[in-house]
Amino acid sequence: MTATYAPGLHADIAETVYHSLPGLSSTGIKTMLDSPARYQWSLTHRTEKTTFDVGHAAHAKILGVGLGVIAYPDEHLTPSGNVSTKAATTAWASEQRAAGLVPVAPAQIAAVDAMAEAVLAHDEARPLLENGTPEVSPIWHDPDTGVLCRGRIDYLHDGPTAVDLKTCRDANPRKFDRVASAYGYAEQAVHYTNGITATRGDTDVKFLHVLVESAAPHMVSVVELDPMFLMIAADRVRQAIDLYAECQRTGEWPGYSGITPVGAPGWYGADDEDEMEIA
Repeated sequence: MTATYAPGLHADIAETVYHSLPGLSSTGIKTMLDSPARYQWSLTHRTEKTTFDVGHAAHAKILGVGLGVIAYPDEHLTPSGNVSTKAATTAWASEQRAAGLVPVAPAQIAAVDAMAEAVLAHDEARPLLENGTPEVSPIWHDPDTGVLCRGRIDYLHDGPTAVDLKTCRDANPRKFDRVASAYGYAEQAVHYTNGITATRGDTDVKFLHVLVESAAPHMVSVVELDPMFLMIAADRVRQAIDLYAECQRTGEWPGYSGITPVGAPGWYGADDEDEMEIA
């Protein structure tokens, strides 16, 4: 039976339970912007990617809550310490995930510890993950359409400041604009901010991202998307929710249709032109 929670801010929802809740999440927003058909398909085909295991483990270590972590035992490791690809290892890992645990190799646990130490040693990041509440889930109804929405905020302060912790390959803040665009982090920030406003009444919520690299030297940065970036994202979130409401009303969840003209990106042909000029 799927659990249900009344609209409001909840700090007591287990992560495995949260993902089974009804309501449009930030991931759902991003998928709706791709196509309603893909969103509808994702409802019954959710998979947990193993590439996120280290990230889940880091969240649990740094925030002090979340999924538990378990190390792969020796019989599921290769002589070099890597995780075996044998069927028995895959089956063991699936059992742990079903029990709400994140399986990681011993070397990855050491990396997670180093990531936590790097965040706690960072002058701007550390205070953002103290004296607040971790893993807060807002549940609310969109005021324009009545659509049920939900979110999962890594860390929430009374400020009001919301913090999103992200593990990444590169924490260079000058490169985050492309990453945020590609993975819908601006839409996530808007959706979560809407949830805080709807449930707690806060306006002018500051939404910050703490980035920590998953590989040494585990660089850390704190970034904030600028107002123009968030304004564009807000329009996209509005579009996704309105489309979701219409699909719910009609029962139709369309995919791609028609013939779409595709133009060349700005960089296309630039290298060829440069070579011609050099020649």
